[in-house]
Amino acid sequence: MSRKEQIEKTATALFKSKGFSATSMRDLANALGIEAASIYSHIKSKEEILQRVCFKMAQEFFEAIDAAEANAGTATDRLKRAIAAHVQVLTQNTEASAVFLHEWRHLSEPMLATFLSLRDKYEARFRNIISTGISSGEFSVPDEKFAVLTILSGLNWIHTWYKPEGKMTPAEIAENLTQMLLNGLTTKKQALYDTHAHLNTPN
Repeated sequence: MSRKEQIEKTATALFKSKGFSATSMRDLANALGIEAASIYSHIKSKEEILQRVCFKMAQEFFEAIDAAEANAGTATDRLKRAIAAHVQVLTQNTEASAVFLHEWRHLSEPMLATFLSLRDKYEARFRNIISTGISSGEFSVPDEKFAVLTILSGLNWIHTWYKPEGKMTPAEIAENLTQMLLNGLTTKKQALYDTHAHLNTPN
């Protein structure tokens, strides 16, 4: 890795463990084993690193959902692929995922507004899938936004417990979560019925 990449990787780990606000440039320099002053020859500020992490992750999420929706299929098929794509991005780099999900609040304007706009657009992609499923009769959802927030909230904690050496691969995690999100905790017989009926979201 280049020195700039090393700085970004180390800072990301510190942002996850200590939080953005509690991480100082001296902390970063100590972790890298260099003088704090030398960091500024590679980056302007620690917020520059936060911006790079947040917007790089945002790009990865959009590229993943673009690929998930590239193939035709039912709304259920598209939702399954979108969930799997989201899980794949989250598990590729759990430190960056944690920073993306929790430290974005420390972005300053105009980057904060840009980030929030991207987040809204990403959530809208999921709402569009849900809306399509409602129109086709696949899903029965009282509130599209609530359904999407429930799905994403269920997925976005993966970075806190996922380990590459764990029992399940990202694909298996996505499959299990998809089954639970679409079928809840129903019995196999009821789940089979629900798969051909509707996605029920509680009020």
